Amino acid sequence: MSGSLPCSWSRTLGSWLPLLLLLLLLSWSARLSSEQLLQEQHQQSREAVMDGRWRTGGEGGSCRPMAHGPISGSVYQTGDIVIGGLFPVHVKAPEPETEFRDIPVNATCSLFNQRAYRWLRTMIFAVEEINSNPHLLPNLTLGYLAADTCLAESTTLSTSMTMVTGLQVSIAGDGCKSAPAVPVIIGDVRSSSSMVIADTLGVFDIPMVSYLASCVCLSNSLKYPRFFRTMPSDALQAQAMAKLLQLLGWSWVGLVSADDDYGRFAIQILMEELRGTGVCVAYHQVVPRVTTLLLFYMSALLQEVVRQNITDKQWLANEAWVTYATLSVPQNVPSLAGTLGLALRKADIPNLGSFLTQIHPATFSVDPDPFKQELWEALFRCSLSITLGQQTSEKPCSGSEEIAVGESTYADVSQLRATYKVYKAVYAIAHAIQDMLACLPGRGPFTNGQCPNVRKLDPSELSLYLRTVNFTTPLGEQLYFDENGDPPASYDILNWHATPQGKVEFVNVGHFISSQGSGGQFHINMDRVRWGGGQGDKVPVSICSTPCPAGTRKAVQKGRPECCFDCVWCPGGEISNGTGSVERQRTRRCFDNIAFLTTLKRSVDCIRCPERFWSNLDHTACRPQQVDFLSHNDIMGIILSIISIAGATLTAATFATFFYYRHTPLVRANNSEVSFMLLLSLKLCFLCALAFIGRPVAWSCALRHTLFGISFVLCISCLLSRTVVVLVAFRSTLPGENVMRYFGPSQQRLGISICTLVQVMICVLWLILAPPKPAERGVRENRGPKIVLECDVGSVVGYALVLGYIGLLACLCLLLAFLARKLPDNFNEAKFITFSMLIFCAVWVAFVPAYVSSPGKYTVAVEIFAILASSYGLLLCIFAPKCFILLLRPERNTKKQLMAK
Repeated sequence: MSGSLPCSWSRTLGSWLPLLLLLLLLSWSARLSSEQLLQEQHQQSREAVMDGRWRTGGEGGSCRPMAHGPISGSVYQTGDIVIGGLFPVHVKAPEPETEFRDIPVNATCSLFNQRAYRWLRTMIFAVEEINSNPHLLPNLTLGYLAADTCLAESTTLSTSMTMVTGLQVSIAGDGCKSAPAVPVIIGDVRSSSSMVIADTLGVFDIPMVSYLASCVCLSNSLKYPRFFRTMPSDALQAQAMAKLLQLLGWSWVGLVSADDDYGRFAIQILMEELRGTGVCVAYHQVVPRVTTLLLFYMSALLQEVVRQNITDKQWLANEAWVTYATLSVPQNVPSLAGTLGLALRKADIPNLGSFLTQIHPATFSVDPDPFKQELWEALFRCSLSITLGQQTSEKPCSGSEEIAVGESTYADVSQLRATYKVYKAVYAIAHAIQDMLACLPGRGPFTNGQCPNVRKLDPSELSLYLRTVNFTTPLGEQLYFDENGDPPASYDILNWHATPQGKVEFVNVGHFISSQGSGGQFHINMDRVRWGGGQGDKVPVSICSTPCPAGTRKAVQKGRPECCFDCVWCPGGEISNGTGSVERQRTRRCFDNIAFLTTLKRSVDCIRCPERFWSNLDHTACRPQQVDFLSHNDIMGIILSIISIAGATLTAATFATFFYYRHTPLVRANNSEVSFMLLLSLKLCFLCALAFIGRPVAWSCALRHTLFGISFVLCISCLLSRTVVVLVAFRSTLPGENVMRYFGPSQQRLGISICTLVQVMICVLWLILAPPKPAERGVRENRGPKIVLECDVGSVVGYALVLGYIGLLACLCLLLAFLARKLPDNFNEAKFITFSMLIFCAVWVAFVPAYVSSPGKYTVAVEIFAILASSYGLLLCIFAPKCFILLLRPERNTKKQLMAK
């Protein structure tokens, strides 16, 4: 069955199980024994260090060293305080003994490293420079013990243990003596070996100052409390690279790293720095580490790049290889020209060049430096150990050769970067000792204010002073260590320029400085940069998707990084007004201010417009929302105003005509006083329509509804009064009845006043309790929302009572006029009142659905139209026939004609 072992496997496993358990038990016992042995050896080593650390003379008898480590060689100079140094003078360690049958003997390392030997000589130069300085460490002489590590963890650890214990194999004779143990070590060059040494020497409180280990893992004061370095952490380099990618607008990059601690930690911290910056990693390629030297795996990588003729890429290098002259060979120029990278800050150390060249074979026999002969033979490709008569492929050295400054890797002082870190490490230790010497008794940092004893230096005390050291180097650079033992970062930005001769020139185009409490500052001269990939002076574009134009937003493609996206339009009410190209240009103009980068995030999301604003058609800008109301400047407003004024003018003309013919039978028969009141109310009805036009304000909102309600009530009250009088006059049938005495002019005025006063009371209560007021209402249209300015009625009940009262009087007037429709023709005004009331009611019944369904300002226009239509209906139906007689048929304006029927 799937998921179970076959029977044959079960039987085999059952037969071998007792033997496997026995082997497991034996291995566990052996492991316990080895662990106990290591613990005993570790305790003995610690006791040996604590007991014999400060002995300077030999002792009688013989001694037995713990082991003979594969140490290639060392350089020693006595002094009051001896500083240890670890340098990979050779880069290939001997093969370890794996048979464990013989006692290990000293073996020789191979592949001489001129650059590392320059670092060793720089340490010696700095020590001698300090010893000759009367202002730094007066009356105290520094010594040094510099050893070769062969660029291997095993030799590095054994060499460092030999330094701190003071136990070395005697050079002559069978005895051995205890050399001065060093209280501090400068080194190591690699992060992995530095971690091994820091873990081991931390037990003995021995501080170490590395000049090239940059792994961020070493920035752990809890795990490595005695570790310091003059080399900036990779975290700061990753931070600088991330900012540089943002500055150049490169959002689609590929990463290549070595398969070691340095590469893994560097990539990890770089990925963390790139998170949230808009920069995406297209791929991450790990190159297998086939050797222990970074230069070798880079050479293999670049050989493949050249073989495939890859010339369209822009390379961004880290400090590990950007200044390697062996990589900038002519065959690599077509692929690597234009490389931009971060390099350690270059320094010019005075007199170092002449010091490095002061080597001559005549002094080799008495010089304790075992590396000078090997250097000489490597520089001039000759041998000092053969004579002229010997038959060999190597030529003998004549001794007349001279080392010139700049003609070799060893004597090249034009790119002192890692060398300067060694120089600063020596001065950091010297200034820490100087601070110890300056301690005043009673004010020291130890118990009861005690000061350290420099003559019998305790490494833990030196470690304390190293943590607080703060000084300026002879070259004017400030150096201090933070809580993790890291210095401030300072990088040069180098650009590989291809020369006409096919070589590469390292051109400094800027620098990055990380000061305490700040994220760092970039200074880069973009005009001096020559870009790779055949771009010339044009900044390369490295993006996955074309930047979205203004008015769109990024929609990330499914399953791909955020830099790969589609552009979709912003929804209504949202905008995006920035594009990648514009922002990149802005970045170039503002490269000197790194703080400006915080405001240059590419517009990836749409921004909602503020309140009362809306996006334009292109979604690139927010514009104030359209404010909609019936304005005097609108065509509709102008037309309605003209119609309103025309109605008021026509009413005034009718009023003038009636006033002129007030003594004629026609005017007198229609109760001229009521007619004048009716014309006045009609004029108010026409004019109240103007109050509905214009921006609503508090007074206009209060005026328009109350004036409308009172004017129409006055008008209908006059019509109702005339209708009642006509009906009573022609319907009274009983003889001797004098009913008309109850409907005289005074009674008509009283009735009109009472009807109007009721509407006035309703309006007053409405204005006091809940008056109409300006209001805003949002309306959504195809072209976006707009704000409708209108008058809120305040109280729906009050508004309903005003309209309801007008409707009640109109219906009553219509009913009475309908009853009086068959009165004598020559005096039958009831027909015209009936017709006018039918028009009035029809208009206002149609007004309700039209008012409800009309959007925005058209609701007000509908209301004005209803007012004007009903007003014109009353004016024309009632007064037009009379004006026709008065003006065009005066012969009919007689009492005889009126009483004909």
